[in-house]
Amino acid sequence: MTKAKAARLYRKLADARPAPKSELAFRTPFQLLVAVMLSAQATDKSVNEVTARLFPAYPSPHALLRLGEKGLGQAIRRIGLAPTKARNILATCRMLVERHGGKVPEAREALEALPGVGRKTANVVLNVAFDQPTIAVDTHVFRVANRTGLAAGKTVREVEDSLLRVTPKVHLRHAHHYLILHGRYVCKSRKPECASCVIVKECEYPQKVL
Repeated sequence: MTKAKAARLYRKLADARPAPKSELAFRTPFQLLVAVMLSAQATDKSVNEVTARLFPAYPSPHALLRLGEKGLGQAIRRIGLAPTKARNILATCRMLVERHGGKVPEAREALEALPGVGRKTANVVLNVAFDQPTIAVDTHVFRVANRTGLAAGKTVREVEDSLLRVTPKVHLRHAHHYLILHGRYVCKSRKPECASCVIVKECEYPQKVL
């Protein structure tokens, strides 16, 4: 896709969703970090249902450490991979307390050094909590980028790097939310709603259904 066409695509997505934001519920960078860690292979809705009870009672790394692995595992049991996630979250809490004064670091290297935190999670935290122009590539972003021709790639990192090259600077701050929400509600995996898609003219998907 040409940069001119990509610019039109983003402009239309921005017009359709002028104030995009994460659908995860959180109040602090730490709560966002935990919510994103919980969201792996889980829906935002299921995570929000769990954190609505968890965060008011245990809002900080120190508080979650007091809860312990068994208690946290029980609190998040409805979410997939709960035992592994509980271990990683508590290990991350310990590292935050011991190395970062209980605060979430704003540097990628420090974030990715936390247990259970990969590049995608780091990108979400850097973007949403700290307003950095990163693009987190989840399954929705990966699908939309490849399907539309915006940023083709065989791997998540290839798509991320391609998106960073083609996305106009003015849209970098919200790019991954535009693409995530578009993939979640319009450019769906099995039945994309092409007839109601605002970027259908820019989309290069050869099997568009109008």
